[in-house]
Formats: sequence, C-alpha cells, structure tokens
Amino acid sequence: MWRIWLIFDPRRTLVAVCTFAFLMVMLNHFIQLSTPRYNSWLNAPVAAKAAQK
Repeated sequence: MWRIWLIFDPRRTLVAVCTFAFLMVMLNHFIQLSTPRYNSWLNAPVAAKAAQK
C-alpha cells in the first residue's frame, strides 16, 4: 500500500477525492430537488392553495 503513495501525492489525491465526493453529493441533491416528491417546499404556495380546497 505504501508504494501507491510513492506514485500519487497524498494531498492531491485527498483534494481530488473530496472534490469528486462534493460534486456527487451536489448532483444528487439537485436531482432529488428536481423530482416532484422532494421539491414540495419550492412550490409551497401552490400546495397550500390545493390543500385549502
């Protein structure tokens, strides 16, 4: 395992992994917010009017 760190710089690798993970998390959140089930808070006035009827 230690030979891998001779090839890859640990700081660059950690930054790359964290950046990739952050981008995947943000992509996942935006995909979920684009679905009708999870974006109800964005359409709250419309949902509130529908609930009053």
